[in-house]
Amino acid sequence: MRASTLVSVLVLLTGGCVSRNEPKTDARPALKAVALPDLSRLEESVQAQLRERFAALTAKQRDPALPAADLGREYGEMGMLLMAAEFNDPAEAALLNAQVLAPGEMRWPYYLGHLYRTKGDIANGAAAFERAQRAAPDDVPTMIWLAEAALDQGRPDTAEPLFRKALSLQPQSVAAHYGLGRAALARKDYVRAAQHLEQALALDSKASVIHYSLAMAYRGMGDQRRAESHLEQRGTLAIQPDPLRKALDDLLHSALTYEKNADAAGNRGEWAAAAEYLRKAVALAPTRASPRHKLGTALFYLGDRRGAFEAFQEALRLSPSFPAAHYALGVMHQEAGEYQQAIASFSAALASEPVNIDARLGLAGALRRSGQLERALAEYERILKIDPGASKARIGYAAVKNDYGNRK
Repeated sequence: MRASTLVSVLVLLTGGCVSRNEPKTDARPALKAVALPDLSRLEESVQAQLRERFAALTAKQRDPALPAADLGREYGEMGMLLMAAEFNDPAEAALLNAQVLAPGEMRWPYYLGHLYRTKGDIANGAAAFERAQRAAPDDVPTMIWLAEAALDQGRPDTAEPLFRKALSLQPQSVAAHYGLGRAALARKDYVRAAQHLEQALALDSKASVIHYSLAMAYRGMGDQRRAESHLEQRGTLAIQPDPLRKALDDLLHSALTYEKNADAAGNRGEWAAAAEYLRKAVALAPTRASPRHKLGTALFYLGDRRGAFEAFQEALRLSPSFPAAHYALGVMHQEAGEYQQAIASFSAALASEPVNIDARLGLAGALRRSGQLERALAEYERILKIDPGASKARIGYAAVKNDYGNRK
């Protein structure tokens, strides 16, 4: 038998064995295990939200016909939810899976970048933002976060071109001006730093975090007066988050999350948004006094005096000794000229919180307006013992003394 014929026969005889021994290829890449952590510390509404999302992910994992990108979206949304609930390790695993399954989607490396920043892993954060930018080269928030990572690594010369490109795409970007100002500050170009930081502050006057860098710029220029002025105004109110970051902040169906978001909105004077968040918080936590009180504050600033009054009263029904609610009612009674009711409310606040200077100032003012000058004087004296520098108390004290003089 010819050699060629023999080879052919052997191939025919062993064909089944060859195919069985060939390595099988899996259509999906190897993925990291993602399990639900202990959820007992979370609000029931958040526990339900996480379990529902995990059940959806589990069902999609079992569907072999599901496209990889769709499964990637399920992992990514699970990762976002875990990240919002501060379960960083399973969130990282889920987002890494999403990134593998849907490499063209910029959201998953974007959120990984923020996750690594939260963990203090600057290098991996920068690498993640780089991947996000490759997927969406003209996405301004990603560009800015990549530049922020470079600043964190002490590389202002790398950060500056990214901030500049972001500004060319969005000329009104507060974050880009703020970043360029800090990059210039790092290079000791104080004049340019001040220019960009002033522009950032002009675009967002409520972002008190800008004041510190601006103070450093003016100090570098030798302008001590302006430096001190901005140091006095420094704070922690940040620039408003970009849409993807805000989506993460708004993700949890949690009373505490809604309350936190309401606080941020209220700090910016966005009272309609604050009220909306607080209504959601009240719906999820109807027995908690704090969201009721904060809802009352938001309604007060929106001009809904009746709604505010009812919210404060409901807060006190839930927590009768809640000093902030008593104080708020005192303010409303005093504005309406109802001085005896104001005195009662301020006194109730002080019964729970004796060193509450605002409540004591309110009480002193209500006593003065109701003609009880000696009691008002005693309250102002108490305030000055607690805080000798309290200017409002000194002014009130002098006004009461003047009232005494007019009586004579």
